[in-house]
Amino acid sequence: MANYRSNMRKRRLGSSKTVESGNSPEVTRVRTPRREKNEVLAMVTGLLGSKRVNLQCMDGVVRMGRIPGSKKRRIWIREGDVVIASPWEVQDSKAEVSWKYTRPQVEWLERKGYLKF
Repeated sequence: MANYRSNMRKRRLGSSKTVESGNSPEVTRVRTPRREKNEVLAMVTGLLGSKRVNLQCMDGVVRMGRIPGSKKRRIWIREGDVVIASPWEVQDSKAEVSWKYTRPQVEWLERKGYLKF
């Protein structure tokens, strides 16, 4: 309980730490592809049916993307959507779709120079 109370007190009174704007990294609310996880941005160019889509990836390769069952039930992917794809290690011509961007997120990516279609 003591930890909860102290956290609530800090929120109410504000933090006592000063914020330096010089060295702090830029805060983004848009998920960007992580290179260490081998993720690339891609645009959906066609729907193939049965959880499969054609992807035009940012690295210039056209891949067949697979939408996992957990994502398929939650998000609907259409032609023209921008997604994050993870190419398979076994076959480079196939990829796994892991994230779909909304329209404001796509506009932010275009402004910041992430999209080069």
